[in-house]
Amino acid sequence: MTTFLYKAAGEIRGDDILPLNDLRVHYPDLYERHFAKYADRPHRVNAPVYPLDCTWADVVFLSPVHPAPIFEAMHESGRIGPVVLKYWTLDADLLDPARTCILLKRHDPEQRPQPPEDFIPYSADAAAALATPSEKALHRLRNLNATEPLYPWADIPHILHRGPIPKRLFRTSIGTAVVS
Repeated sequence: MTTFLYKAAGEIRGDDILPLNDLRVHYPDLYERHFAKYADRPHRVNAPVYPLDCTWADVVFLSPVHPAPIFEAMHESGRIGPVVLKYWTLDADLLDPARTCILLKRHDPEQRPQPPEDFIPYSADAAAALATPSEKALHRLRNLNATEPLYPWADIPHILHRGPIPKRLFRTSIGTAVVS
């Protein structure tokens, strides 16, 4: 059975999905839009990704977890309304393990930087083992109060790929899930 990884759909220019540092060079307007997500924690983009010998801004982020249960939990909290999720899927076997790692989110999401022991080697089997969100993560999202930051992926494992990923590798151009 194929293991899928998920990437939020968004505006892509060119033939590749680019990390933040590459966006800065090639598409400064897209860089500014994506960098805005870090407005309250700009130092985060310089955090080390130890196994790949690079920084947060040098990697493309994917999730081993389908987005629907994450956004359903936030909807249950009352913090978001119904939403149509748009995302791309990628066969986990297509990523080069030498350029990819997994970041477990076992520690405080505000911890800077994530400790080296939170990074583990990448394989499609390891990604498959992380495909179900933890009950702890879902509980946090279901119980968000009105002032907490949303950070839907704060305690969901991340698949980090150093450098661009060709768009042609994504098996489904856009999938959708309705959360209501």
